[in-house]
Amino acid sequence: MSENFDRPLAVIILAAGQGTRMKSSLPKVLHRIGGRSLIAHVLETAGALDPTDVVVVVRHERDLVAGAVLDIAPGVRVIDQDEIAGTGRAVQVALAELGDFTGDVLVLSGDVPLLEASALAHLVSTHRSAAAAVTVMSAVMDDATGYGRVIRDADGGVRRIVEQKDATADEAAVTEINAGVYVFRADSLRTHIGFVGVDNAQGEMYLTDMIGLLSGAGETVAASIASDAATTLGVNDRVQLAEAARILNARIVRRWQFEGATILDPATTWIDVTATLAPDVTVLPGSYILRSTSVAAGAVIGPDTSLVDCEIGENAIVTRTDATLAVIGADATVGPFAYLRPNTVLGAKGKIGTFVETKNSTIGEGSKVPHLSYIGDTAIGRGVNLGAGAITANYDDIAKHRTEIGDQVHTGSHNVFVAPVRIGAGAKTGAGAVIRKDVPAGALALSVAPQRNIEGWVEKNREGTAAAAAARAQGDEKTGHGTKDQEDGR
Repeated sequence: MSENFDRPLAVIILAAGQGTRMKSSLPKVLHRIGGRSLIAHVLETAGALDPTDVVVVVRHERDLVAGAVLDIAPGVRVIDQDEIAGTGRAVQVALAELGDFTGDVLVLSGDVPLLEASALAHLVSTHRSAAAAVTVMSAVMDDATGYGRVIRDADGGVRRIVEQKDATADEAAVTEINAGVYVFRADSLRTHIGFVGVDNAQGEMYLTDMIGLLSGAGETVAASIASDAATTLGVNDRVQLAEAARILNARIVRRWQFEGATILDPATTWIDVTATLAPDVTVLPGSYILRSTSVAAGAVIGPDTSLVDCEIGENAIVTRTDATLAVIGADATVGPFAYLRPNTVLGAKGKIGTFVETKNSTIGEGSKVPHLSYIGDTAIGRGVNLGAGAITANYDDIAKHRTEIGDQVHTGSHNVFVAPVRIGAGAKTGAGAVIRKDVPAGALALSVAPQRNIEGWVEKNREGTAAAAAARAQGDEKTGHGTKDQEDGR
């Protein structure tokens, strides 16, 4: 490989802008798509190129942005842009941070999240093959409104870039746009960046002016047209944020389909870039697989299911469920209409059924919480079956307490377990029991009060109501007495 291709690569990421069109208190580059912030996507892509240096330029909400950047990529350098506005000034201060670096400088925008490393590698390769002072990534769009235009000469050479606000009518009609991504030869950039002025509609140092400066100085200026214009989409407002999210999600879904997952309706299925799906997973419509969720082979997710940071075992079925930080074992079933809060662990072949809420609880292998229950701060053993309406009352208004239920326990319907309480292995409980004391292994726990019927209470206390009339009529039927009208033959 020639010396031209052996040059080191440094990356500058521009993240100083305020992003006023987002109309948000959150800096634009920290808005999220696909489970990551915009700048996290850019940092991930930059890192894949194995650069010698990565410099991120910040200004607006600098502490918030700088903190987020260093959390994602602790090894990068974060520097501040001063009061001089514009992308040209941002690159100028970043170049100073690079010192006497010799090689190529790739400039990326923190709000262009969809570019892939392969496209950037191609851009750098094109730049080096052309021995160019600068190579611009461009794209052709039917509607170029809002983008800088790439202006070429009669021979097709790149001469300059003009911003939308400074474009003439003829220039605004050009459909080749500047994607805001450049590769500069460091020495050419260092020589000419000081000549960039602020004589434009915004009064800013435009990095795009470097194209005209280098071209006018007789340097080679190249352009690499992106094969997919959608990957160059910049995010400036909420509409573009949603569009970028849609494009990224379609890319993620397609990748998992090629990896062997069945995704019935890509348009209503959202999968974060950090989630993983094994072959033979089925995802039904209206499902969200978010953050670090992993889904094992053969599992069926959905419809209408949201999984956040969950671990789903092989052949598990999760239907119409909202789950966060939960572990669902192999061959287990969850839902429909289940709510799994953090630290729920469901064992293999277990069941969390309809209208069940769980939190900070372990449900053992083969155990079932079928329906209409709340299980909080609870350890449930193997082979347990809880009757409908089970509640582990874990909070006494001061502190949380735990319930422990041993193996092979079967409980009656509508039980309340008042924690802290322990139910021994093999024990049983009667319907409607309120369990306040520990239950020994193999015992039957009952909390039965004698039933008391107060005859005639409704007729006496609810006189004139339909209930009173119905009660009186039934009483007459049982005693054989008719109404006065019936007795008079009327």
